[in-house]
Amino acid sequence: MDALLFNVTTAGLMVLMFKAGTTLNGPDPLRTHRVPLVAAGLTAIALLAVLTQLCWPGAMDTFDSDPSKSGWWRVVTSVFMQNGGFLGAAWNIATLAVIAALAEWFWGSYLTAAFFAAGILLPQHIDALFGLSDRSTVDPRNFAGSSGATYFLGATLAAGLLLWRTPGLATEPKARMLALAVPALGLTMWLTQSNGHGLVAVYGFTLACAVALWRRTRPPSTRREASAGGQRPLEERQ
Repeated sequence: MDALLFNVTTAGLMVLMFKAGTTLNGPDPLRTHRVPLVAAGLTAIALLAVLTQLCWPGAMDTFDSDPSKSGWWRVVTSVFMQNGGFLGAAWNIATLAVIAALAEWFWGSYLTAAFFAAGILLPQHIDALFGLSDRSTVDPRNFAGSSGATYFLGATLAAGLLLWRTPGLATEPKARMLALAVPALGLTMWLTQSNGHGLVAVYGFTLACAVALWRRTRPPSTRREASAGGQRPLEERQ
């Protein structure tokens, strides 16, 4: 029963982040936005990593993030290794592709890549800062799997929905409630289940809120230059 509840809440959090992303990007983003190159690249790397696992039995031992093994690269390469069987790998890669595309269409290429990298590198340091590293947990960042970085990235969409004022959209109470539901559910999942997907979602939401507020304080010309990697400056969507 506990395992079922874990899976249901984890999937539910993903649904909320997906809904936040589709609300930001419109009902038919595939027809109204350019090809998301960063999302395509991340998905291609994840697929190549799975193919490597299928062809090379030693891939997991070489690239996972087992703390008993040495290797500075493991924190990065482990993200693209999958250890949840066929269904787990399919879910991780599909959600990575969708969430990364939604993020790129809203945040732009550069910020999406930066947020994904932050989802790989930051959580372990934040955990250590708050003394969470030694807690027994079913953390998605342990050993292998892309879900941790994907949930971190997905939560940035909720922050965008909360803070960027799109007339008739982000100012609506329902949109705000949807945005706030992501960190609220994430924190609840962590406190009640030790579910690391929820914790990294809170991290991603917090970082994206800080970035969004910081961007608002910059001169318009600087913001436009920083948005070159995206479809258009975020400020124009307000």
